[in-house]
Amino acid sequence: MERGEVTATVTPPAAGPRVEQQASKLALEGITFSYGGAAAVEDVSLSVRSGEFVSLLGPSGCGKTTLLRIVAGLLRPEQGRVLLDGRDITRLAPEKRPLGMVFQHLALFPHLSVEENVGFSLRLRRAPKETVRGRVQATLELVGLGWAGSRSVSQLSGGQQQRVALARSLISEPEILLLDEPLGALDLQIRKEMQVELKNLQRRVGITFIFVTHDQTEAMAMSDRILLMREGRIVQDGPPEEVYRLPADAFAAGFVGETNLLSGRVRENGEGLLTISVADGELRLPGRYDYAPNEELAISIRPEHLILTQGESDYALSGRVSSRTFLGYEVLLEVETALGPLRLRRAADEAPDFGDVGETISVAYDPARVRVFPATRSE
Repeated sequence: MERGEVTATVTPPAAGPRVEQQASKLALEGITFSYGGAAAVEDVSLSVRSGEFVSLLGPSGCGKTTLLRIVAGLLRPEQGRVLLDGRDITRLAPEKRPLGMVFQHLALFPHLSVEENVGFSLRLRRAPKETVRGRVQATLELVGLGWAGSRSVSQLSGGQQQRVALARSLISEPEILLLDEPLGALDLQIRKEMQVELKNLQRRVGITFIFVTHDQTEAMAMSDRILLMREGRIVQDGPPEEVYRLPADAFAAGFVGETNLLSGRVRENGEGLLTISVADGELRLPGRYDYAPNEELAISIRPEHLILTQGESDYALSGRVSSRTFLGYEVLLEVETALGPLRLRRAADEAPDFGDVGETISVAYDPARVRVFPATRSE
């Protein structure tokens, strides 16, 4: 049993790569890589199944792009192996790997038309003109640009140019498509549209996508699995729902989604109840936890897991509303409590009469949804 887990209700999250029962399409074994003596990736192992959409998620400098470039063959690891369908391709040249790659900076040729950009790799291989023409048109149809072949890429919008880059990578029929923050340069609305289109495209073509991003919302919207990275290592591996609901540590809780991250100290632990001193208040969590008195803890409470209440409860806190932000579909409140400031989100129609600035309200937490970690995990 992991420390801090309630044995009756919570399944511990995966803190590292999952061991897949079926053969993997791609496997990394003990990958290590450094830049000038500074480790960028440290002993990373992972497995990706055929047809999966996997996101490498993490802050800048965590090693996710380095890992992708090692898979592509653009970097060679100091230690470890890259396996494709069980075959060692660690030393195979990039152009000999059956992989496609899409970058944030699309590197389209501005002097060429859309169809010339998409068919460039086939022409380099001296494929017959009719073959090139047919493949280009079919691939443009796949990404919704069948009408745009004769256009200049400069005549297209940012989202359309992104689809051209996807078509250029897909035309060679790669076994895996590697995407390095390809939506980062798009504005918010186009980015959201492209998230949906990219996931739908992946389902249609049925190939493995490995997607690098620092945007947790993007990763959750598109991925079958998220590999959360920090300081060159994978700290959690799981489907988006699991990574969000059962973060492996305080870093995962704070990076994936919004949370109230509090610091506390164990006051009492016994008879099925953990009592934690937090600022000038306390949290009471039923269940069996393996924490010692006076041990320092990190506590995560999601804003949507706090509720406005008018009744009495062992888990209710009194607080003063310090800010209220109306977001159309929801209201964001910040409430000053004995535990410190807490952010709370509610659907706008659920909180029409609560939460004016300066008002004293009662906020309750659901102890089953509070996540607790040793403080050392967040360092």
